[in-house]
Formats: sequence, structure tokens, C-alpha cells
Amino acid sequence: MPAAPAVPAKPAVPASLRRPPAADRVYTHVKDAVLDRRYQGGTLLTEGDLAEAVGVSRTPVREALLRLEVEGLIKLYPKKGALVLAVSAQEIADVVETRLLVEEFAARKAVPASAQLIRRLEDLLEEQRQKSEDGDLAAVAVSDRCFHAEIVRNAGNEILSRLYDQLRDRQLRMGVAVLEAHPGRIAANITEHGELLDAIRAGDADAAAQVVRRHVSRVKVLVRGEDR
Repeated sequence: MPAAPAVPAKPAVPASLRRPPAADRVYTHVKDAVLDRRYQGGTLLTEGDLAEAVGVSRTPVREALLRLEVEGLIKLYPKKGALVLAVSAQEIADVVETRLLVEEFAARKAVPASAQLIRRLEDLLEEQRQKSEDGDLAAVAVSDRCFHAEIVRNAGNEILSRLYDQLRDRQLRMGVAVLEAHPGRIAANITEHGELLDAIRAGDADAAAQVVRRHVSRVKVLVRGEDR
């Protein structure tokens, strides 16, 4: 008997087109909303509401919320839901102190700067200006953080880079809070970033460190609402 015709194999779906697992979709939805303050501190999230918002069952919602609790963004309360944690005064102080330790060191290490670093910082500064004109506070906070992260990465210390990356979520959340409360701070940040770039370009390590200290220390004052 003639052999049955071969059934053509289904083409593989490119990885870029595959839908993320349900728990990952919930995790991303909640985390993004917390970081850009659509879910502000004190908001109580329920499994049912999140399941409906993302279009999944409650099981992946529970999995995602457990991950977010470990990261310190929410607190789970059995049979009630998940409370979005507000940024505490201690967290602000800890983040600013850590940033100063890492970023002052990195600013000094940036001198003398390579042409590649200068070009990259110029591009990031221009990106900040564009995001500012668009009025997207979350995007402005991201580009602000990327400017500083580029200088830290340039220092070539992998341990410090990983430590700095661990601050990412807290920095973004604080950054959006500052920009919401003090819209004029966007222009001030861009100006100060320009001053930092000028100091690095001029090869003045002391001036670069001083700009970083003034710029980063300002965050603590603004997030606490001590400056109007």
C-alpha cells in the first residue's frame, strides 16, 4: 500500500510572538501600576479585580502577588487582598544613602571619560528632554534613571552595578512621586544632568562628585515633602 502522505509540521511560533504566562502578565500589570503610581500606596488590590483586569484566573494572580510581596511592593492579607505599600521615610533615606555611595564613586571613575560615554550621556540627556516635552512622567523617571545607570556601568565594577540595579524599582517609584509633586523638578533635573555631563566632559572629577551629591541629596528632601 502506498505510504500515507506526511502531515506537514505546524510552523513554530516565534518566541517574540508567544504570550507570556498568566502569572507573568499579572506580575507586570501590577508592578508597572505600582511603579508609575496608578496603584498608589494604601490601595487595596483584590484577586478578583486583578483577575478580571488581566483576563486570567485567580491562581496566577496569587502567584504574581507572592512575587511582588517578596520584592517589598505589597503586603498580602489573607481573604482580604494585597495592600500597596507606601514609600517609607526609612526607605527614602536608605536609597539616597546607597545612591550617593555608588554614584559619587562612579562619577569620579568616569574621569577621564571616553568619547563613547560622552556620546551616550548626550543621547540620554536629549531623550530626557524629549520625554519631558511629551509630559509622560513615568517615561521621564525611566530616562532619568538610565542617565545615572550609564555612569555607574561605566565604572566597570560589576558588584556595584548589580547593587545599583537592585535599587531600580524604588528609584523609579520615588522619581514619579517627586515629579508629580514638583513638576518644575523635571527642568531642574535636566539642568543638573547637563552640569554633571559638563564636569565629566571637562575631566573635573571633584566637580562631577559635587554635582552628584547635590542632585541626589535633593531627592530625599523632595520625596519627604520638605521643600515646596
